[in-house]
Amino acid sequence: METILQISNLTKKYGNLTAVKNLSFTIKKGNVYGILGPNGSGKSTTLGITLNVVNKTSGDFKWFDGTISTHEALKKVGAIIERPNFYPYMSAYKNLQLVCKIKGIDYSKIDEKLEVVGLTERKHSKFSTYSLGMKQRLAIASALLNDPEILILDEPTNGLDPQGIHQIRAIIQQIASQGTTILLASHLLDEVEKVCTHVVVLRKGEKLYSGRVDEMISSEGFFELKCEDEARLLQFLEQHPAIEKTIEKDGLITAFLNAPLSASEFNKQLVESGIYISHLVMRKESLEEQFLQLTDNN
Repeated sequence: METILQISNLTKKYGNLTAVKNLSFTIKKGNVYGILGPNGSGKSTTLGITLNVVNKTSGDFKWFDGTISTHEALKKVGAIIERPNFYPYMSAYKNLQLVCKIKGIDYSKIDEKLEVVGLTERKHSKFSTYSLGMKQRLAIASALLNDPEILILDEPTNGLDPQGIHQIRAIIQQIASQGTTILLASHLLDEVEKVCTHVVVLRKGEKLYSGRVDEMISSEGFFELKCEDEARLLQFLEQHPAIEKTIEKDGLITAFLNAPLSASEFNKQLVESGIYISHLVMRKESLEEQFLQLTDNN
């Protein structure tokens, strides 16, 4: 699969602050990637470096296998990394005409892209009359005018109401279904889980996880257990091949699985070993629980 962007050991320092630290990941064609992390984790800085608006301290990045210069590569990139900036008293259509003129794009693309973002009926309305969600959708239309191979979005649903969030996410999924690669930065787990195929999790500029979203949430789950003879139960769990680790807290033992094991089968094994449980619940970790584990400072 063709490589769109390769980031290698990227570091960005602002004085004593390290915003991005030794970051490496690869974007392959045709996927939707999320850079996920709390505010201040280095998401926007990383995007800014790849778009040549922030200077890196060290490391490297290559667009399209490094076969063309960054300047030429960015002609095949569509990006929204700041709030939409259009002329308020011009219509949406005229604002996009201006973008076409600056980028040397034929005006015929305007109606096509307004259709994609659902703004055809409001194309002659002034930008100042648009809601925040409509402004964001117009920005996406603008970024799509050059038919980019990759669309980069920084916090695309920030500040929007639930309806606006739903519309933006639906548009992202529609664009991706047409084969455009998408890279979006978000602090919203829900966004990444619903929209992205792949995720890079950052904390304080460092990569904690990189891979498919479905693999991140495909853990085998865990058992919550209570037993009067805790010592015996813990000894049994330590020797069990399907138990990866255990955590003991406030009389509750949590046993994390590294292989499939049903609650009924597990209970049978316990009984056969002479261990009787007063509480046994099987749970699956949500993406949120995994994310909180990853980004926990402890």
